[in-house]
Amino acid sequence: MLYTAFILGFLGSLHCLGMCGPIAFMLPLNRQNQVTQFFQLMSYHLGRLTTYTLIGVFFGLLGRGFELFTFQQHLSIFTGVLMISIIIFPKLFAKLPFSKAIHQFLIKIKSELGKELQQKKKNTFFLIGFLNGFLPCGLLYMAILGAIATHNIFYGSLYMLLFGLGTIPLMSSIVYLGKFTHFTFYNYFRKIVPIAVIIIGVLFILRGLALDIPYISPANSISNLAEHQTVCK
Repeated sequence: MLYTAFILGFLGSLHCLGMCGPIAFMLPLNRQNQVTQFFQLMSYHLGRLTTYTLIGVFFGLLGRGFELFTFQQHLSIFTGVLMISIIIFPKLFAKLPFSKAIHQFLIKIKSELGKELQQKKKNTFFLIGFLNGFLPCGLLYMAILGAIATHNIFYGSLYMLLFGLGTIPLMSSIVYLGKFTHFTFYNYFRKIVPIAVIIIGVLFILRGLALDIPYISPANSISNLAEHQTVCK
């Protein structure tokens, strides 16, 4: 299921173009030197990948806790159902309130991000990317659900890393092409996003059902993994 992370990342960069696009376009890059600009941009992406990977470690650990209680298959099914529900009933989930602590945290992140966008230090681009990775995004939340469903710290971090890698193509094209990236096909792909997420949600459900379908729903794949890890201990 790791491949779904890259798909979510690519779709996420299309879906969140309005939030992350302006940040990428506003990066204080050296436009006079293409080599320097490239490494600055890669530093920005490395910052985002670092944040996503750390998020994956945390939620992979959380998923590991579910595994210890033998909820692995149920968790995979729940993840798929939740993904589909968010797409079908977006207004319902949009009304869920954020806690005051989370709201204050996001204000702090945006404030620090604004300060870093005015800087041109060696670590500026990495910090901008690192902070950017914490900004809320619908498909980022879905990637987090996927990381939890891996019920493993390593695979949780790898899932989020692949999610981040999936966002790089579009985020880079914004920097190099600017306004020319606003082609009709972007709007076309954005319409595909909900369908793709529903398909990924179905894949998670099938994975949890263990229907003995090769590569899609292997029989008892999750249970066998848990047994193997128990034996190794």
